[in-house]
Amino acid sequence: MAESGEGLGTVPEHERILQEIQSTDTACVGPTLRSVYDDQPNAHKKFMEKLDACIRNHDKEIEKMCNFHHQGFVDAITELLKVRTDAEKLKVQVTDTNRRFQDAGKEVIVQTEDIIRCRIQQRNITTVVEKLQLCLPVLEMYSKLKEQMSAKRYYSALKTMEQLENVYFPRVSQYRFCQLMIENLPKLREDIKEVSMSDLKDFLESIRKHSDKIGETAMKQAQQQKIFSVTLQKRNNVKFGKNIYINNRSPDERNKTVLKHAFEEEDENEEEVLTVQDLVDFSPVYRCLHIYSVLGDEETFENYYRKQRKKQARLVLQPQSNMHETVDGYRRYFTQIVGFFVVEDHILHVTQGLVTRAYTDELWNMALSKIIAVLRAHSSYCTDPDLVLELKNLIVIFADTLQGYGFPVNRLFDLLFEIRDQYNETLLKKWAGVFRDIFEEDNYSPIPIVNEEEYKVIISKFPFQDSDLEKQSFPKKLPMSQSVPHIYIQVKEFIYASLKFSESLHRSSTEIDDMLRKSTNLLLTRTLSSCLLNLIRKPHIGLTELVQIIINTTHLEQACKYLEDFITNITNISQETVHTTRLYGLSTFKDARHAAEGEIYTKLNQKIDEFVQLADYDWTMSEPDGRASGYLMDLINFLRSIFQVFTHLPGKVAQTACMSACQHLSTSLMQMLLDSELKQISMGAVQQFNLDVIQCELFASSEPVPGFQGDTLQLAFIDLRQLLDLFMVWDWSTYLADYGQPASKYLRVNPNTALTLLEKVHRGMKDTSKKNNIFAQFRKNDRDKQKLIETVVKQLRSLVNGMSQHT
Repeated sequence: MAESGEGLGTVPEHERILQEIQSTDTACVGPTLRSVYDDQPNAHKKFMEKLDACIRNHDKEIEKMCNFHHQGFVDAITELLKVRTDAEKLKVQVTDTNRRFQDAGKEVIVQTEDIIRCRIQQRNITTVVEKLQLCLPVLEMYSKLKEQMSAKRYYSALKTMEQLENVYFPRVSQYRFCQLMIENLPKLREDIKEVSMSDLKDFLESIRKHSDKIGETAMKQAQQQKIFSVTLQKRNNVKFGKNIYINNRSPDERNKTVLKHAFEEEDENEEEVLTVQDLVDFSPVYRCLHIYSVLGDEETFENYYRKQRKKQARLVLQPQSNMHETVDGYRRYFTQIVGFFVVEDHILHVTQGLVTRAYTDELWNMALSKIIAVLRAHSSYCTDPDLVLELKNLIVIFADTLQGYGFPVNRLFDLLFEIRDQYNETLLKKWAGVFRDIFEEDNYSPIPIVNEEEYKVIISKFPFQDSDLEKQSFPKKLPMSQSVPHIYIQVKEFIYASLKFSESLHRSSTEIDDMLRKSTNLLLTRTLSSCLLNLIRKPHIGLTELVQIIINTTHLEQACKYLEDFITNITNISQETVHTTRLYGLSTFKDARHAAEGEIYTKLNQKIDEFVQLADYDWTMSEPDGRASGYLMDLINFLRSIFQVFTHLPGKVAQTACMSACQHLSTSLMQMLLDSELKQISMGAVQQFNLDVIQCELFASSEPVPGFQGDTLQLAFIDLRQLLDLFMVWDWSTYLADYGQPASKYLRVNPNTALTLLEKVHRGMKDTSKKNNIFAQFRKNDRDKQKLIETVVKQLRSLVNGMSQHT
């Protein structure tokens, strides 16, 4: 039962396995079959039995199926056999048709192959065209690059390189020619850098050579602009009534002439206005800057350019050793500097960053210090005022030109004030020579005037007014000599020359007025004064010339106020202005006059000494000649003629000269008597000497120079008179008794003088023969007289000793 139960249990399982085998894919049968062996014992056997039973059932079903369809199969075979014949016929026909078709298709096949080959070629050509169309722009651009390099269009060439690298090369990077091109571009860039740098060097060398032409053009344009502006300003000044008289020409005439020339120059130069671009080709700088900018090496280019320009600046600022000798040397120096900075200014404004304002300011400050040092050194060698004036004009044009380009030039105008002092010094030296020549050529006599025309000519040159002289008929004489109007004219010329330097210094009229007055004061107080003093002290200048010099200085002194008016008319600054400097000509001419007066006194005394040296007294004569000595009469006649000339001098000067001459003559005569070499004097000689003194007193009493009160001039000989009276009268008792009394008759006789002369007379008495001795009769009659003289001598000595002890 148990087995039967187990057998019943396994049958459904075997059926399930069989169904899985039938329905499952062959690859998955393994697990199903494994389950047959994993079941209960004998399950395999039972499964095989079940499988056989299943196969038998299927065979039965197949057999039934075949039996069911057998008749139809037979019928189909029969039909097929029938169709076989028709199929063979059809085969023959198809074969024949195929043969004929193949024969007919051979030509088509050939043509088809040709078509296929053409299609392949066409496809290849299309591919090639496409590739060439891709490569041709690259080749064209590279060819264009080569052309640009050949044409030296380097900036365009760099742009072309950028396009090749960024646009074209990426499209054809797989081709070898592209790689060769890519490898060649860095070399081309280096070539461009070298060529552009070479062009820049050529440009720098070119502007170094042509900087003077650039500067000359810039300075010329600045000068023309300034002339035009000044001319318009002067025309406006005339319009508003500002009168400026120069060279005796009215403002209208002068400004019309200046305007005419200015406008003519403006018209002539209007078509010839050149700029720095017209004179210099800046394209190498632009190209080089653009090239280095494109190459990303702009900083290297800027550093190189600035370094080279600084070197050129140092060369430009180095002057030639003989620059100070001619104005052309200074002009060349200035034009080169202006040309240098005009180029830098142009570069500053047309480029971005190559030159900065800070760089140009630094360069200008360095250059300005060097320029000032050079000018200060070289201008110190200039001794010609015309050259100094031309230098000043060049500096002004130089400063105005650079100021127009934005460079500060205040220090240059400060330098001009230093040069102005030097200019004044050179002017003073020049005018010192002019004054010396005038004094050398002067005849030191009043100016003769023959007719009215000559008189007007003199008056137009020199402001002389004399109503009494005007009333006189021609011919007549002006009191001063020819040097006076010449000196006055030259002082005005000096003012003009000094004014020329003050022009264009951008200073006010007050400052210009002050400068003119100070320089004129220097001319009067130093130069003219020195020339006058040197003239006065010259040995060949006689008394007549000295008198004329005094007269001349008087008229020059009076003309100083006209010089002040002259400066006022030039500067339009009133003399009443608080800070206006006054001319010191009054003191100058007074000092010169005093020196001339002193020289007159000295020369007059020298002339008196010359006459006195001609004296030839016979000191042993027994009797006088009865008339004055010849030398003394000649001296008196000379003094009379000289004092006749002194009538043109101020009264005080003539009186002083006359008094000085008389006193000097008196002193000289006294010294002659008291000369230590003169040992003895006879009374005859004393009497002769007395006659000469009487002539001197007569001369003094004749009032050779008017203005003396009473016998003032005679007092010059009072010492001699009292001494001679004492000996002539032999009034020793009175002298000794009244000595020291204010009312003494012989108050001016000094005991020492009286003693010296008495001793000489005493020796003369002893050594002279009795025939010639005035005291011979006294010895015969009374020898006490001799003792009297000895007594007087002793008393005089006691007086002298008393005076020395008292002293």
